[in-house]
Amino acid sequence: MKMTKTITVWFVLLLLTVGRAFGQTGPGMMPKIIEKNGRHALLVDGKPFLILGGQAHNSSGWPGMLPQLWSAVEKMHANTLEVPIYWEQIEPQPGKFDFSLIGTLLTQSREQKVHLVLLWFATWKNGSNHYMPEWMKRDAGKYPNITGQNGQPVDSPSPNIKATMEADIKAFTAVMKYLKKADAQHTVIMVQVENESGAWGSVRDYSAHAQTLFEGPVPAELLRPGVLMALNVPVVTEGSWQKVFGDRGDEYFQAWSVARCVGQVAAAGKAEYPLPLYVNAALRDPLTNPKATTYESGGPTDNVIPIWKVAAPAIDLVAPDIYLSGSEKVLKVIDLYDRPDNTLFVPEAGFSPDNAKYLYEVIARGGIGFSPFGIDDNGRGATTAEVTQHLAPFAQEYAMAAPMMRELANWAFEGKIKAVVEREDHADQTIDLGAWQAIVSFGAGGRGNATQPNLHPTGKMMIVKLDENKFILVGTLCRITFRPAGRNLGRAWQYLKVKEGHFENGTFKLLRILNGDETDWGGPGFGAAPTVLQTTLIVR
Repeated sequence: MKMTKTITVWFVLLLLTVGRAFGQTGPGMMPKIIEKNGRHALLVDGKPFLILGGQAHNSSGWPGMLPQLWSAVEKMHANTLEVPIYWEQIEPQPGKFDFSLIGTLLTQSREQKVHLVLLWFATWKNGSNHYMPEWMKRDAGKYPNITGQNGQPVDSPSPNIKATMEADIKAFTAVMKYLKKADAQHTVIMVQVENESGAWGSVRDYSAHAQTLFEGPVPAELLRPGVLMALNVPVVTEGSWQKVFGDRGDEYFQAWSVARCVGQVAAAGKAEYPLPLYVNAALRDPLTNPKATTYESGGPTDNVIPIWKVAAPAIDLVAPDIYLSGSEKVLKVIDLYDRPDNTLFVPEAGFSPDNAKYLYEVIARGGIGFSPFGIDDNGRGATTAEVTQHLAPFAQEYAMAAPMMRELANWAFEGKIKAVVEREDHADQTIDLGAWQAIVSFGAGGRGNATQPNLHPTGKMMIVKLDENKFILVGTLCRITFRPAGRNLGRAWQYLKVKEGHFENGTFKLLRILNGDETDWGGPGFGAAPTVLQTTLIVR
């Protein structure tokens, strides 16, 4: 058991190093996001935290729906529930606030020992105003929606109306003030401001008021050379939206307007209680640069992230909601939102077995978390067996990751993790580890060339590089072998030790040592359930 003791000592030293790097740690520390060398970490209780999340359906944040939500969270082995809070419930009458729903969420999440990410459904929810209070919906003159290019009404709130923004600021500030008082334990670790803000059905607001703003000068903040270069437009010093941005002027004006409104709501709330805040994006096709008539205009899509960063500095990160299919598109989205100036986080993903593999890619890139949408039954009357089956693709990954969550978060922040996911062509992939290359082939069963191809591209591999020759391997439906590289190139090699096990309280617990058939025929194989191996290589 000498190797196990070595790993335990190694991890204790890692924790001491982390403690020095992050300062004071322990319960009661305010959650925050930090950055080092372009990588990011979410600190909870002063230590890096990986969100293994699940998001409730839109109407499942009410007390009567919570039992099935907590049941789903438990079955998933999730450590965080993303759940909506509703402006219409919180402020049923102007200036009269009801925080009972938030209080219930706080109480029950503490009982379940689960963190919360609250989703502020307010001015925008999927581009519409459907969660505004009734008293606002009844006063369309004071709180108008967008007017389309041909004068048609559009089911989306105008971002250029001061009264709407001020009402949202007042309500959101009240929410944050309540959390500051009611949540000294920091059960809530982040808040999403609005939900998929922007507009469907019109690139921007064409009302008379908005048109006057559009024909006016572009704000000086956007005319900085670095911003214009990021937007791929010539550097200029002044001009209208049309003059500066050409045929993208309408969309960029909408993005600025929405981001400026949301940003001021966020800034007011953060001044009251500085939790990490983020916004989520309904995505556009990441490969074709389509026009904004084909997607929700004004939200933090990949092409307007620079505008959001300037217009809404109180927002800590912009996050992609991934409902696209195909590895090329999904990996491109992850790449676009993994930026030195933006923390990677996937707050929503379609609940399909194929999407579970992208958890590995997000972790490897230093992302702070992942969450599929719609974990609860949503009133459909599904049986326990059906719910369990629905949750299984993510539940088995979370069951593996939960006991080593802090370790994964630390390793990700330090840049020690690399990953590959199976693509539609099922081709082998190579991971560069410096003195070694890892070759990952996808399939299940058998040995070596007898491995059966996967029916669906759901295989994946994540490698943690502990030192030059020592690795943690986590994978499913794949096989791995190593090849000497770098200064080891051309040398004979072998496995010194391959241990199968799991992590518990920061320590690797041995299940068995693999050898013979398990390592000699094409390298260690990984079945349908995630497997954790601790592997040491030597050259001869």
